[in-house]
Amino acid sequence: MSDTILVTARTLPRPMMQALEQFGEVRPGDGQPGPGYLAGASVYVSTSVDPVPAELIERFGPELGLIANLGVGTDNIDLAAAAARGIQVSNTPVVTEDTADLTLALLLATCRRLSTCERQLRDGNWAAGAQTLGQRVHGKTLGIVGFGAIGQAVARRAAGFGMELLYHGPRRKDDADSDLGATYCADLAQLLQASDIVSLNCPLTPETRHLINEATLAQMKPGAVLINTGRGPLVDEAALVQALASGHLGGAGLDVFEFEPEVTPELLAFDNVTLLPHIGSATGECRADIAQRAMANIQAFLTTGAPLDRCV
Repeated sequence: MSDTILVTARTLPRPMMQALEQFGEVRPGDGQPGPGYLAGASVYVSTSVDPVPAELIERFGPELGLIANLGVGTDNIDLAAAAARGIQVSNTPVVTEDTADLTLALLLATCRRLSTCERQLRDGNWAAGAQTLGQRVHGKTLGIVGFGAIGQAVARRAAGFGMELLYHGPRRKDDADSDLGATYCADLAQLLQASDIVSLNCPLTPETRHLINEATLAQMKPGAVLINTGRGPLVDEAALVQALASGHLGGAGLDVFEFEPEVTPELLAFDNVTLLPHIGSATGECRADIAQRAMANIQAFLTTGAPLDRCV
C-alpha cells in the first residue's frame, strides 16, 4: 500500500526526503503549498522548531494518523488538538548525549568567557583577552532543573569536574541520587539559592513557561550563571536582561531563545553572555540518529498502527 507523507515547510536533508519516498508520495511544504497539500495524507513530518497548531491540525484530512516530530520535544505541537482528532504524535528521544555535551561546553564557555576572549584575540587585542577573568567551574555547585535523561547526562559530566550536584523536578529519583551523588531539592528556590550555576534541562509545559522570571532570578546567588539548553520560553528574557544589566547575574549561556529564531537585542550587547543558534543536536551523528528514529516511527505506524516513540 502506498501512503502519502507530508513534510513540514522546513527543508529536510535530501537523503531523508529520499528515504521517505519508500513509503509512497512525499509532499514537501516549502513555499506556498496549494489547497491539495493536506488531502489524503497519513503522516505529517515536523521538526521541533516548526509549530503545529490546532488550526493546522483541524485542517488535516481524516486519513492523517501520525505527526512524526524530529526532536525530543513536542512543545511545538498542540497535543490536545491532536488527541481530540485521534492523531498520534511521536518524537525522537536520541539527543541525550549530544545535548549534554553541548550543555557542558556552553557552561564552560560562559563561565570562562571564551567568546569574549576569542573575539578580543581575533580583533588583535591579545592583552584585553588575556586580562578577561572568568569564573572557576571545578568544585562549584551546579543546580540542574529537570532531571530526566539529559539532566542526568549533564550531571555525569559535571561530576568529572568535582561539582556538587543539586537537582529539581516533579519528584525525587532515588537511583540518580545514589548513582550520581545528586541531592534533590523539592523547592526550586532552595536550588536557586544554593547553586553557583543553574542549568535548565526541563521540558517546556504550561507550568514551566517563564519558570525563570524576575522573582526566581532574584533568588539566585549574586554572580551566579544561568545555562539554558532546554527551551527558550523557560526564561522570561526581559527579566533576564534586567538581572544581567544590574550585575546580579554573573553570566548566561543560551542555546535557545524565548522568541526563536529572534534573539532579544539587548542580550547581544553583554560580554558575559554566550549565545548559540539552537545546536544541541547539531552533530552529524545525532542528526542521522534522529532521521533513523523518525523513519522507524513512521514505518512502525504504517505497519502496526502505532509508532515506537508515542507521546500522544
